[in-house]
Amino acid sequence: MTLADAWQWLLAHSWVFTVFGIVFLCLVLRLILKYVFDRLERATGLTQNVYDDAIIRVARKPIGWAILLYGVLAAAAIVRDNTQTGILEFIPQVREIGTIGLLAWFAIRFIGEVSKAVATHHEEQHDRATVDAVAKLLRVSVLITGFLIGLQSLGFSIEGVLAFGGIGGIAVGFAARDMLANFFGAFVLLMDKPFAVGDWIRSSEMEIEGTVEDIGWRVTRIRTFDKRPLYVPNANFTNITIENPSRMTNRRIKETIGVRYDDMSVLPDILNDIRNMLAEHEEIDTSQILMVNLNEFSESSADFFIYTFTKTTDWARFHEIKEDVLLRIAHIIEGRNAEIAFPTQTLHLDPVAIAQTVS
Repeated sequence: MTLADAWQWLLAHSWVFTVFGIVFLCLVLRLILKYVFDRLERATGLTQNVYDDAIIRVARKPIGWAILLYGVLAAAAIVRDNTQTGILEFIPQVREIGTIGLLAWFAIRFIGEVSKAVATHHEEQHDRATVDAVAKLLRVSVLITGFLIGLQSLGFSIEGVLAFGGIGGIAVGFAARDMLANFFGAFVLLMDKPFAVGDWIRSSEMEIEGTVEDIGWRVTRIRTFDKRPLYVPNANFTNITIENPSRMTNRRIKETIGVRYDDMSVLPDILNDIRNMLAEHEEIDTSQILMVNLNEFSESSADFFIYTFTKTTDWARFHEIKEDVLLRIAHIIEGRNAEIAFPTQTLHLDPVAIAQTVS
């Protein structure tokens, strides 16, 4: 091949250099993009706005892939025009589908980043669960919208798809009514907020008791106190009564204590000392009801009860406080030279009958 022939070939295939230049430019633009986004991410990290941070973090990958997508499709269009390759006739549809996919990807990532940022600013578990639920609904909406627009760009009629969905939805509704019931059960849970992740709940109707670990769209996962996972369909929670001890304001101390009948003379002093002790106790909530009263004359003791509330709701700490209160009560009774009664019986013998038996 002469130099002239080589030159003629280069002129005839100059589009190859154009394709190479486009691909090379895409790679260079990606490197520039990385440098720009690194600078922007450091700058937005200094602000208190969560949205600019989310936009910068989630836009990096979609924009990078968009540069490659449009660059490769532009190069493919040049190849198609110069080689008449039939397989590349779908470039416009690929461009549209790619654009829709990248926008949906950006929206889904943005929703996820914003929901995480917003959830971290809420200390309450039920607020975090609500944010997570709204984020899930938005992501599903984006996916469905992107899917329908993608079908439209491929030439399918959205009206036909929706009409088919309406007809098929009747059959699917019967087959999936339990799934739909669980879905709406989850929606009711997240809106009414009878409990949230981390709460201790129980229901005697279904023998449910444990800590909520996750509220899903179909089931709620509860960790029982013996560390077994319990999966409860969400529809069940709309028909049962749920008790949420995690949201109690105080824990109650309710005890009945008996003293001997021989100590009746000092019982008023004992009761008064216990009232003063509870009123001065640093862990007792004196804004709640506080009662110490003689309650009953039982078979072997005079019984009084104490009824009061602790400031804490922590289960372990409550038992420490209750133990301290009971020990103080025992010390008060002992300090009055009295004793806590235990079941006893007094047997009275007839002296005459005894004498007759002996004789």
